[in-house]
Amino acid sequence: MLNAPGELVVSEVEFSDPGPGEVLVKLVASGLCHTDLGVIAGGIPFPTPGIIGHEGAGVVEKVGAGVTGVEAGDQVLLSFTSCGSCAACTSAHPAYCETWLPRNLIGLMRSDSSGTVTRDGSPIASHFFGQSSFGQYAIADERSVVKVDPGADLTVLAPLGCGVLTGFGSMWNVLDPGSDDVVAVYGAGAVGLSAVIAAALRKPAQLIAIDLVDERLALATELGATATINGTTENVAERLAELTGGRGVALSFDTTGNPGVARQALDAASVRGTVLVCGAPPPGTEIPVDIQGILTGKVLRGVTMGDTDPATLIPQLIALHADGKLPLEKLEKRYSLDQIGQAADDMHHGVTVKPVIVF
Repeated sequence: MLNAPGELVVSEVEFSDPGPGEVLVKLVASGLCHTDLGVIAGGIPFPTPGIIGHEGAGVVEKVGAGVTGVEAGDQVLLSFTSCGSCAACTSAHPAYCETWLPRNLIGLMRSDSSGTVTRDGSPIASHFFGQSSFGQYAIADERSVVKVDPGADLTVLAPLGCGVLTGFGSMWNVLDPGSDDVVAVYGAGAVGLSAVIAAALRKPAQLIAIDLVDERLALATELGATATINGTTENVAERLAELTGGRGVALSFDTTGNPGVARQALDAASVRGTVLVCGAPPPGTEIPVDIQGILTGKVLRGVTMGDTDPATLIPQLIALHADGKLPLEKLEKRYSLDQIGQAADDMHHGVTVKPVIVF
């Protein structure tokens, strides 16, 4: 539980029955995401005390009224929620739901009949991404839940709900690289490495990974990158110019949430190149843009959750993992619930790519 910004503790809480359209899930594991770190640091607003976490995996214990997609005993993964009825949701783009922000990041949009979580009799905030998975249970929206096969390894698959979904989907659905494209991924964390995996399946002309940690760059190479750049020891702009013969990068994906990196990617983009940015920096963070520099047709574009429908992409990702094409185990390290603080610290310092909290 997050008692206050920077104060992550293990605490006893009570879960009510799920309300209409909700399910009670007993968690097996939950991934730890950079968005969680942003909330812990106070850069993303979320009421405290409260439960965060949004890459859960577990077993349905109870279902609320009106739930038809799952039943008690089903294995599920948890992802983001959406309204299901706005123009974006009905056109298979639920990541751009009209009420995405209050339903997910802020975690405040829920009905009066929703299930509650309390500590010592007092309600606490939950419903982060429609679920809040850093607990032994979660009261989740039905639209946050994706049913998986009974034999699926929930601990391995837990990170699919956000980090892997975002990285893979952003590359697969939005940038959509072809065999002639030069692709660059800025940041070799879980999102960036998932994007590298997706891009490598498309076999672009070049696939360049950029990071500050040699070990992560070595992993990027193992996962399909054709070249790597360490921004600490190399001049990124010069290396990109060298690798591309001065033509620049056609498709760039900045996963860092750092406005300086996004500007660097724009400067290095080719004529009519696209720079896609994701992440959750503090509100008000701005990217400096030289208008003259983008008049060659360069595009700066944002993306949320890889522009995916979890109910569609997550089963595809599970199939890729089963076929050995999505080696999640290479990204993950497991921690117990009482090690969640250590997991956050390891992730922040680049020791671990994707921590998985095992309950």
